[in-house]
Amino acid sequence: MTTRSCPCGLPEAYEDCCGRFHSGAAAPTAERLMRSRYCAFVRQDAGYLLRTWHPRTRPERIDLDPRTRWTGLEILDTDGGSAFHSTGTVTFRASYRGGSLHERSRFERVGGAWVYVDGDFPD
Repeated sequence: MTTRSCPCGLPEAYEDCCGRFHSGAAAPTAERLMRSRYCAFVRQDAGYLLRTWHPRTRPERIDLDPRTRWTGLEILDTDGGSAFHSTGTVTFRASYRGGSLHERSRFERVGGAWVYVDGDFPD
């Protein structure tokens, strides 16, 4: 990742990549929503995380730790989640200073927009 590329790992600048989703554009796939949510963690954007969480599973609030330094995202697998699906999963590894998080996230479309439902932690 260069200093000009988006924190989600794609080569575009933040404004052209996840920044447009953070500003209100709908993510076209479950993977792009997942990448934009990772970027929201990097940028400490709890509002975006809550807006893109399924109403059925959304917490009332999120307390982000400002000391966490996210260092990279690796997409390991996707299933569904395209314009032709109503559900999808994205398995990823998000690295931070001192460790990593490995999750299989589930997504659904609500009102035509992708939202995060929940996730589990594969072995």
